[in-house]
Amino acid sequence: MAHFAKVRDGVVVQVVKADPDFFDSLKDTSPGTWLQTSYNTRGGVHYDSLSRLPSSDQSKALRKNFAGVGFAYDAAKDAFIAPQPFKGWLLDEATCLWNPPVPMPADGKAYAWDEDSLSWVEEAR
Repeated sequence: MAHFAKVRDGVVVQVVKADPDFFDSLKDTSPGTWLQTSYNTRGGVHYDSLSRLPSSDQSKALRKNFAGVGFAYDAAKDAFIAPQPFKGWLLDEATCLWNPPVPMPADGKAYAWDEDSLSWVEEAR
């Protein structure tokens, strides 16, 4: 089984899990194109489903990221791109992932992004 995303006007409108030969007999008359997507691909890297480490076979990495309904499909990059989570976040053109303009502190504390100040705010526990 594999995953496929239906793209219409550059936007993912449906994601299904099916055998590739399913599309040989599919009578889909609605507009759009079906593209394969990899559940184990993120940021252009394919990860092993068991170890969660980068796979030794990176040919399995498809279209930068696993597609989701509402994601954009950039044909020039051949990439699925999630909706921008916050206005201030920036798209990494190489990975097609959104990054905050300021990295989250790596001190083990819990943080939430504050869009007004464009900074990480420690969450109260």
